[in-house]
Amino acid sequence: EVQLVESGGGLVQAGGSLRLSCAASGFNFDDYTIGWFRQAPGKEREGVGISCISNVDDRIYYADSVKDRFNVTNDHAKNTVYLHMNGLKPEDGAVYYCAAAAVWGRGCPNEYVGYWGRGTQVTVSL
Repeated sequence: EVQLVESGGGLVQAGGSLRLSCAASGFNFDDYTIGWFRQAPGKEREGVGISCISNVDDRIYYADSVKDRFNVTNDHAKNTVYLHMNGLKPEDGAVYYCAAAAVWGRGCPNEYVGYWGRGTQVTVSL
């Protein structure tokens, strides 16, 4: 059974940091790209990810909105991808989903995603 399990969300003050984890199982982690997508309150889940990392060649993508604040890493031994979020802003508050895609898509689109996690809530207070 394919599983993507996010963890690490929570409530943090603006300017603070969180580390999200995405633990993968049930598929060949090393062959996939893992992306992070978010859904803000009252909005649909965004169609492009804020960050993607290829487990094939370690290519990384960041959306402009998080560049220089967020950092994505992978641990092949643990089949886990981490999203290190620094300098959090209230507008970063959302449910964060990790997703697995068999193809690297330019700009981290959701069209190649084959598997989704259930999400983890991040709330940023003033």
